[in-house]
Amino acid sequence: MRLLAAAVITTAVFCFALGITLPLLEVKRLMFFSEKPSLLHIIAGLWDSGDRLLALAIAVFSIVLPALKLVSIQYLASAPAGRAARLPTMIGTLSKWSMLDVLLVALVIFAAKSSGLAAALTLPGLWFFAGSVALTAIASLLVRPDFGR
Repeated sequence: MRLLAAAVITTAVFCFALGITLPLLEVKRLMFFSEKPSLLHIIAGLWDSGDRLLALAIAVFSIVLPALKLVSIQYLASAPAGRAARLPTMIGTLSKWSMLDVLLVALVIFAAKSSGLAAALTLPGLWFFAGSVALTAIASLLVRPDFGR
């Protein structure tokens, strides 16, 4: 079971790294202009344009909390039995925020498509990010202390 958990955690980390660095979506405007921002580019663009609070919120909920959850799951998977007693509660709390950013990107794509001003297409970054969220949820189930009893 530990080997399966390790494989799932490693794959989740790989998908997370690709999900934040690869383009999430392609937005085409007026048939001539096209943008393919990654999550990191979106955060940097918001920061540079003066929307620092929004950039900080997206960075915390889309990068920091998922990364903290991955690190916590990895620690729980490798820690001795009684050593990580509070981590399952913390992982459960972090799990409540896991799909928030994927939902946000989906809403942006829907808004762009329905406005008629731009066409939006999903790109691999979004799929890797969503895969990371799903694999992280599976990994958190695999490393739960009461799993398999």
